Amino acid sequence: MANISTKKRIRRALLVCVGLFSLIIVRIAYIQFVQGEELQSLAYVQQTLDRKINPKRGVIYDRNGEILAVSASVETVTINPTNIAKENKEKVAKIFSEIFELDYETVLKKVNKKTSIETIVRKVDKEKTDKLRQWMENEKIVSGINIDEDTKRYYPYGDLASHIIGFTGSDNQGLDGIEAKYNEVLSGVQGKIARTTDASGKVIGSGEEEYIEAVDGDSLVLSIDSNIQSIVSKYLEEACIDNECTDGGSVIIMEPNTGDILAMATYPEYDLNSPFTINSEELKNTWDTLSQKDKNIALQQMWRNKAITDTYEPGSTFKLITTSIALEQKVVTETDKKGEFVCTGGIDIAGTYIKCWRYYRPHGAESLREALMNSCNPVFIGLGQKIGVAPYYDYLEKFGLLNKTGVDLPGEAGSIFLKEDKVGPVELATLSFGQRFEVTPIQLITAVSAIANGGNGVKPRVVTAVINSKTGEKKEIEKVETGRILSEDTASKVRDMMTSVVAEGTGKNAGVEGYEIGGKTGTSEDGVNTNKYVTSFMGMAPTKSAKLVILVVLYNPTGEGGHQGGAVAAPVAGKILSEVLPYMEIEKTEDTEKEKVEVPNIVGLTVKEAKKILSELGLELNINNKPEGMKEAELTITNQIPNEGIILDKNSYIVCDVN
Repeated sequence: MANISTKKRIRRALLVCVGLFSLIIVRIAYIQFVQGEELQSLAYVQQTLDRKINPKRGVIYDRNGEILAVSASVETVTINPTNIAKENKEKVAKIFSEIFELDYETVLKKVNKKTSIETIVRKVDKEKTDKLRQWMENEKIVSGINIDEDTKRYYPYGDLASHIIGFTGSDNQGLDGIEAKYNEVLSGVQGKIARTTDASGKVIGSGEEEYIEAVDGDSLVLSIDSNIQSIVSKYLEEACIDNECTDGGSVIIMEPNTGDILAMATYPEYDLNSPFTINSEELKNTWDTLSQKDKNIALQQMWRNKAITDTYEPGSTFKLITTSIALEQKVVTETDKKGEFVCTGGIDIAGTYIKCWRYYRPHGAESLREALMNSCNPVFIGLGQKIGVAPYYDYLEKFGLLNKTGVDLPGEAGSIFLKEDKVGPVELATLSFGQRFEVTPIQLITAVSAIANGGNGVKPRVVTAVINSKTGEKKEIEKVETGRILSEDTASKVRDMMTSVVAEGTGKNAGVEGYEIGGKTGTSEDGVNTNKYVTSFMGMAPTKSAKLVILVVLYNPTGEGGHQGGAVAAPVAGKILSEVLPYMEIEKTEDTEKEKVEVPNIVGLTVKEAKKILSELGLELNINNKPEGMKEAELTITNQIPNEGIILDKNSYIVCDVN
């Protein structure tokens, strides 16, 4: 019995051993054939010590070859804590804290870690790392401290074109603007330095390094002209400060034949070399008290490119679109037929009475040219009704106003229009003179570029060429035309009428001596019952063969100059064009100098008295807030723009408030 019992125990023991051995075989097979590739990869990662080499981002040039963004050579310091001798750890931490101005205790913790690699400091100037190299030589420390090449983005012009160029993060990743939109083109391919180590992080064998070179990013050529951009930024800032524009402003200048954006500025701008430093003096004083959420909101607002991300009611500048459609549809055929239209101060549309802005002194009999010069709402309401909803929307589509333009910048917004089947007589009426819908500045200037270039739609662009970092080959990006919108004849007629708006109408203050400027002013409410306004001017020059189109938009001007486009936005365009046109070597169309006059003081005078004085000087009077039913002899002027002593061209006008 004992033998039988012993045999059973031996048999059971053998079965257990065979079972365990089988399990081991199965486990080995699973590790080898199922997990083998993954574990091999993990082993490689564990046994190799990789230090990344950042490539240089491509250079960003303006159209003239000026550098707008470039990567400068800097260095990054890392350590292999396990390769630093125990007796050296404290003095290594001490020298790091001294040279790079770091907290000693924080650095010491990194030096004492058991990890294979720790970053001490990124993107420091070579002057500092040279001090570290000298110290290492003096102390005879040859392992554990790594100094590798790195790059740091630098913007030579600071805040110039900040909302176009954008910026990068600490990892050289594009975060906004062109830097973000073209990140893959600009960023290049990382290189690395690799060494084989054991599990503890110590170098195996001879310690020879494998060096894989980084591939630098390609460079970009922009359509932006840094000189024009500087002029635009200067006068936009001046306008926003002088007119107390609480919500800033934007200006775009575009080449109508190519879609090239020559300048695009949003005020206030920010420093690209310090993009996380807020540009608001008011916020700077309370910045440390804000929550992280509020700080992020403020920064996002600062980086916001209002020229492409914000929509607004274009107001009377949109009458250029209604005029173009009406002429193209032959709703009206002549531009100078006196008496074809009559302004009685307002017009009844489906039971809703819509006033002309000069309802208190109606324009009376007008031609189409005069209606555009006078910015007479009833005339454009009538044109809209004759055109009809369906044809009007067809042209909105052709002009690209129902879709994004596709400009090569991040964050572009779309327009806000009622759906076609929701548009009734009143909605069509307000649409025809530019209210109760919203577009972006880039959409509007792109649409008007078709008028400027003879009727062709064109896609706006900022990048015109890519330069290969390896070969230096420059690849031009072709312009994109979106199709014919208007006939040459229609476009020519509208441009001619725009010339009259600046020469004799509401856009006089945009005139530049010796140049033929065309334009249209605009004023609209910023939302419903907000008591905020958006004032704007759309222009082109020279009118007959336009080389540029300009749009000035100022958000909520609250200064003494009021909020009318002709008084506030048009002068900004005039100042910009007075410098840009000569810079572009555009020849003057006339050499005769306009007669100058000095503005007199008319505050305290009655409107009747002021008109007599101004008339003798060759100036005109425009009243902002004339009450109904009151005679000119009963109204006293309380404020005037421009002020006494300012020199103006003869035939300019003075804007005033009365009571």
